[in-house]
Amino acid sequence: MPVTNTTSARKDYTGDGSVTVFPYDFRILDSAHLNVTLDGVTQTIVSHYTVSGVGASSGGNVTFITAPG
Repeated sequence: MPVTNTTSARKDYTGDGSVTVFPYDFRILDSAHLNVTLDGVTQTIVSHYTVSGVGASSGGNVTFITAPG
């Protein structure tokens, strides 16, 4: 039986209508492991944002297609 160690991390940011890149500083193994919301609405990868740094222990970036206000 495998043992799983799960840690939850959360980053909150405030958009200004011009910034599209928001960093995260923890490791994810799959871009689907991030839950990205905007004003309480879950966003869809590729349609609303992209993710870099998958697998990197230092994290990466969530880049919105359109800058959140």
